[in-house]
Amino acid sequence: MKSCIKAGLAVGTALLLAACSGGGSGYDLGSGKTETVTATASPSPTRTPTPTPTPTKTKPPYGPVLTGYIDPVSAALGKLNVAAGLDAFATALQEAATAASTAGSGLGLADEPAGVSTARRQLVVALGQLSTDLTKVRSDIRAKSVCATTAAFAEVGLSEGLKAVPPALALMTAAGYPTTFAVPQTPQLQTRTLESGTMVREGRLRGSGVLNVDNGGSSDAVVSLAKDGKSVHSVYVGKGKKASVEGIEDGTYEVFFSGGVDWDASLKAFTQNCDFSKFDDTMAFETGRTYTSWSITLQPSVGGNAKTSDVDEDKFPQP
Repeated sequence: MKSCIKAGLAVGTALLLAACSGGGSGYDLGSGKTETVTATASPSPTRTPTPTPTPTKTKPPYGPVLTGYIDPVSAALGKLNVAAGLDAFATALQEAATAASTAGSGLGLADEPAGVSTARRQLVVALGQLSTDLTKVRSDIRAKSVCATTAAFAEVGLSEGLKAVPPALALMTAAGYPTTFAVPQTPQLQTRTLESGTMVREGRLRGSGVLNVDNGGSSDAVVSLAKDGKSVHSVYVGKGKKASVEGIEDGTYEVFFSGGVDWDASLKAFTQNCDFSKFDDTMAFETGRTYTSWSITLQPSVGGNAKTSDVDEDKFPQP
């Protein structure tokens, strides 16, 4: 080993050190001895990574989820009121149909506990059918297939979806998830008629005029003679039947007729498949040496000489 020793010279308070390179590293401490110092690197401390917290997802209890969807359907059905007007009833139908559709979609996507798969599947199908059925009733109102709230409510009672909801909910109750669901009490669909020739409205029949009606149409009808937009005489004529009104006083009358199924005497209207029309020409009844007798046939025919036009229900005089 090669070593080198230098003498240190003190100048004032400064100390001059000389280093010598060789096979090792040494510092001259001025004592004539050489020490070898070996540097050892300290290991870097090991860092423990901070764990990232994993969120824990907790499923909501199924009972409140089920109730949260079923309650709005039951509440909307409870708003269907037979005493309401037809427009208000149609609005309530839309609300109930939307609630049923929302419930079916929501329950179809919600997590379910064990043991309710069959009940949930049946309930989802029933709610979807209920929404479809209620929407159809609303469409029937617009199409005049249903013309009164009683008939619309009766059609709701025929809904297959409405019938299927309670059994599915019963299965849910048996599985431990009870709900409250009220099925509305609906009237029966009816087909009431009157005897052909019955006067629905009978004004003064002190004249000599005669009106003969032959109903060759596909439904019962009520024919009205009107003045100034108001019915004076109205007669019921069954389909395939004939009727006459005698004693009509002199004057000029407009002739209106409505057809349909199920005559409601209290409403003086058909509750199903209703239509409203009038003859374009008026009828004049005059009494002199002779009297006037008119005959009309309620059936479209080739070569017929009496034209008719549809009339908006709001402008149709009540029979």
